[in-house]
Amino acid sequence: MRDDLLIGTVKGPGKSSHDYRFITADNHRSKIGEFVYYSVVIDGAVRPILGKITERMLVRSLPDAFMADPSIAPKDVAALLGPELEAAELFEVTVAIAGRFDPVLKGFLNPRIPPDPGARVYVASNAFLTEVLSPRAANQPGSAHLGSLLTRAAGEVPIVLDVKSLVSTHLAILASTGSGKSYTAGVLVEELMKPYNRAAVLIVDPHGEYGTLQALETHPAFAEGGYRPRVKVIPHHRVKIRMSSLTEADIKALLPMMSEKMMAFIGKAFDRLKRRDTHLWGIRDLLASLDSLRAEGAEDDPASNSSTIEGLRWRLEDRFARSSIFDDKDHIPLPELFMPGQVTVLQLNEVDQVEQQIIVATVARRINRARMETKTGKAIDGESFIPYPVFMLLEEAHRFAPAGASVVSTPILKTILAEGRKFGVGVGLITQRPGKLDSDVLSQCMTQFIMRIVNPLDQQTIAQSVEGAGRDLLDELPALTKGQVIVSGVAVNTPVLCQVRARLTDHGGETIDAPAEWLDYFGVSQSNAREQDAALLASPAKAERYKGYSI
Repeated sequence: MRDDLLIGTVKGPGKSSHDYRFITADNHRSKIGEFVYYSVVIDGAVRPILGKITERMLVRSLPDAFMADPSIAPKDVAALLGPELEAAELFEVTVAIAGRFDPVLKGFLNPRIPPDPGARVYVASNAFLTEVLSPRAANQPGSAHLGSLLTRAAGEVPIVLDVKSLVSTHLAILASTGSGKSYTAGVLVEELMKPYNRAAVLIVDPHGEYGTLQALETHPAFAEGGYRPRVKVIPHHRVKIRMSSLTEADIKALLPMMSEKMMAFIGKAFDRLKRRDTHLWGIRDLLASLDSLRAEGAEDDPASNSSTIEGLRWRLEDRFARSSIFDDKDHIPLPELFMPGQVTVLQLNEVDQVEQQIIVATVARRINRARMETKTGKAIDGESFIPYPVFMLLEEAHRFAPAGASVVSTPILKTILAEGRKFGVGVGLITQRPGKLDSDVLSQCMTQFIMRIVNPLDQQTIAQSVEGAGRDLLDELPALTKGQVIVSGVAVNTPVLCQVRARLTDHGGETIDAPAEWLDYFGVSQSNAREQDAALLASPAKAERYKGYSI
């Protein structure tokens, strides 16, 4: 470590056993979030003990009279009166101890040795922070370069995540609208598809924002030794769910205004289907199962039962006749959804929310079962044989695991979040409303990316569910700007403030520029097009064609 980074002197312990305070006259390098260290002797060697500045207060300042004239700098007045006044400002700074970095364990150890009063405090160098903050070196297998340390100049201290921890123990990206959560997710996907990772990724995209990732296929940064990532975008009309992959709860969720009697009959009909020898069944088979119940009759009220079953038939036919998603035989094979070196985007922007939940639940159940059967040796070939880990990224995650409500996708997500690590199924959750996301689901995400959040309920949810980020970092949430993120959890060695790097592909979730589009409406090309349309409508043939319509 270099003496020219000396910043202050230890005053004494802080409010807790993990804090200490030091005195400094340096107003510029003692900013909140900056990393500093003191040194102790451990096992006969001098070791730096790293910490992060969490608070600071002015304990001595220039006299108020020096500030009376705003046209004259107070320090200029002090310099005229003597050098002892020129350095009159002193700050008391509180530091939270991160620990001593162990290069073997690749993590921080609690030193159990507080600094002595009078000990020197240094600003950590860029090289030191590059070595200790990130568990991986950039551009190496298993690494994901997210951006750079916010308290240093761009690029000086890269923040590189551990992909193994990131995808196996799950992640959450939490941010208000417009803070850059989808942009950050795009950066992570780019890193997962780099030649040194080649991940198998599925993105559930309710807004159609991730189609721009197709540029990965031709971007030179992703090509190496014959490898090029594949991006498969599946629009909503090509999404197919096989009827026999639905559960009883799925069907009940799809049917509106169900009485308890209807619920009971659909349960009986579903049980009959499950007892059949064949694994495939369709809507006609379910209707036939209901008809068989009606044919058997009931001793108590056969007319009422017949009416109930008829109402069920109408609901089933109406629901599944209107949907192009559910099919008796077809569905998307798992190897088409998940393949190393491929990111698949399920675009569900024109699918209603209940069907979105059914799609997520069905795909999650299928991939979880396939990975379990593959790992236990029950599947050695076929569609259920998936011999590689997979990762699912869910946008608008609060739709699929809402707080205070139970939807069909919640149970399987909880199962994967609790047990998926053993079988190689990882989940990433993205939401702009953490307060609306199930707290048990959020607490299972071991790496968190937290961006600007101003809603008090959402801030409270994060404070209760995210253990890795300290109170000092969470206090920064309202002040973060677009692209700034708090990263905490198992994918980094210690919580950090990061500036997300620029994406290599275009971002598909940019906010619409309404004023520009309003002005463009009056542009020459659009004005000419409207005049041509008006002229065509004015012709006799067009007028006859549109006769009776109000335009």
